[in-house]
Amino acid sequence: MCKEAGQRGCPRCSAKGNGMPRALETRRRPSKDYAIHSVEKAFDLLEAMCEGGGELRISELSQRLEMDKTNVFRLLSTFENRGYVERVDGSGGYRLGLPAYAMAQKLLSHMGLLRKARPAMARLARLSGEAVYFMAPRMGEVLFLDVADSSHQVKVVSLVGRCFALGTSAAGQVFRVFAPNTDRPLANKAQGVMEFPEENRTKIRQSGYCYNENGIDEGVSLLSAPLFGAEGEVVAALAVLGPSYRLPRERIDGDLAPQLLETARGISTSLGYHRDYMLRIAS
Repeated sequence: MCKEAGQRGCPRCSAKGNGMPRALETRRRPSKDYAIHSVEKAFDLLEAMCEGGGELRISELSQRLEMDKTNVFRLLSTFENRGYVERVDGSGGYRLGLPAYAMAQKLLSHMGLLRKARPAMARLARLSGEAVYFMAPRMGEVLFLDVADSSHQVKVVSLVGRCFALGTSAAGQVFRVFAPNTDRPLANKAQGVMEFPEENRTKIRQSGYCYNENGIDEGVSLLSAPLFGAEGEVVAALAVLGPSYRLPRERIDGDLAPQLLETARGISTSLGYHRDYMLRIAS
C-alpha cells in the first residue's frame, strides 16, 4: 500500500489532490463508463424492431444497425429463446413477440391515458358483465393493451397483447372510420382485409360505434367506440367483447351500445376532450 495514501496530492493514490484513493474514484465516473457494449447492441436491435413495426430480416437489421449479420443472428436467437422476438414462418423475417408487448403493457399501465380509462372500463365491465378492452392502433394493426374482464364463467380467452389487422373486425374498423390515416399501412397488408364501402362508414358514424360477429374469432362478437384526446384526435378505442350468443343485435342496440358510448364519452372528457362527443363522431 502506498505510504502516501490518504495524503493530499498523492499522484498515485489520490484523485485531483482530494485524498481519495483511486480505488474509490470509480464512484465518481460517469455512468457511461460502465456501459456493456453487447447490452447496448441488444437494445439497439430491440429499438430497430419497434421502429420497423412489422417483420424485419437479418440483412435489414444488419444494415440499419451497421452490425455484422452473425451478431444480429445471435442477438435475435437470444431474444427468440425468451419469446421477445419470434421468427415468421416462411418469410425468413423476425418480429416482436408477445412478451415484448406484455412488457409494454405493464409500462403503459402506469401512464396517464390508461390509468384514467381503467376505472370507467371496470364500471362498464360490471354493468355489462362482459370484457371491456382498451385498444390502440399499431402499423396497420390494432393492439389489445388492457382488459377489465368479464364476470361470466364462460368467456373469451384474454386478448391482451394480441394484434389483429385493422381490416378484419370491428376492433380495427373503429380506427379506419374515425382515424382514417391508420388505413394507410393496409396497402401492404391486403390479405385478410375486409372491403369497407363508404355506406358502411356512414352507418358507423351515424351510430357512433362499430359492431360485428366472427371478426376476431368464430362465435365472438365485438363492438367498439373511439376515444378522443384534447385536440379531437383518436388516441385509442374501447371495446365490449364476448360470446356471440350473449351479444345479439337486440342487446347491442338496447343497452350495450349506449353504455359503451357513454363510457367512451366520459373517458374522452377525462383526457381533455370537452366538446360534444357525438358531434365529433358524426363529423
